[in-house]
Amino acid sequence: MNRKPQGLVVQNPSVCFSAETLEEGADYVNAAVRTVDQPEASPAPKVRGLPALAACWLSLLLIMALRIYFTSVMSDNNMRLTAENLQLKEQNQNLTAENLQLKEQNQDLETEKKNLTEQILNMETKWTELNVTRAQWSIDNYCPKGNNGRQCRPCQEGWDQSQSSCFAINNPGRPDLKTWEEAREHCRGKVSDLAVAVNEAERTFIISKSWNSEGITGYWIGLRVEGGQWKWINGSDLINSSWVDAPTNGNCAVSDDKQQQKWKSANCSEKLRWICGKKAITV
Repeated sequence: MNRKPQGLVVQNPSVCFSAETLEEGADYVNAAVRTVDQPEASPAPKVRGLPALAACWLSLLLIMALRIYFTSVMSDNNMRLTAENLQLKEQNQNLTAENLQLKEQNQDLETEKKNLTEQILNMETKWTELNVTRAQWSIDNYCPKGNNGRQCRPCQEGWDQSQSSCFAINNPGRPDLKTWEEAREHCRGKVSDLAVAVNEAERTFIISKSWNSEGITGYWIGLRVEGGQWKWINGSDLINSSWVDAPTNGNCAVSDDKQQQKWKSANCSEKLRWICGKKAITV
């Protein structure tokens, strides 16, 4: 006695049949054979397995579509993550390079700081030595040694005192005459400047020292025109305008002993003698 297998399913990617469907197919074949042997008419068999086969194919198509979709999504995500990873690596490299650059700059600053510190120390040492040298120079020039020891005086040797100022009269020959600017530079080299008169007594003294000799007339003093007005080189205004002529011949003042009342104006580029002045030391 033959037993019909119940619920047998043939697993194949392209075929999906149950045992009932196989049996019905066998009956259909037998019926066809009988039709050949017995030509009498018989009703056509009903095919009941086609809906199940269609459902099976639809399931397979759906699975394949989902697989393709998720594969595409995973591929896109993987590409995005790879790109982000590369970007992060590049940022990390840039930060590393910046860090190295900052370290180099810090080292350069430390080196510069060290050099500046050394320069400051050297300048302080030189400044101290210079102050000592100047102090000694001042002592030697204002308080020279004599038979009775040091004797201090308001002006150094070679300078004449008038009131609270010291004046040095410069009488070079023609080859060594100077312009107003050149004369001022020479006075600065002597730790002084062109002569300034703070009162009538000093003005009279300057004029008395402004000799005429060898055809050279006049001495440069520290008075010139600025902004249309006569000004001393120390920045103060000339209070008494009667001391000097109007600046018709130039913008620099010249002292001449032949002009007892007024100084005269001259072109600052002329070559003349000059008088230096500075404060006297109170003894």
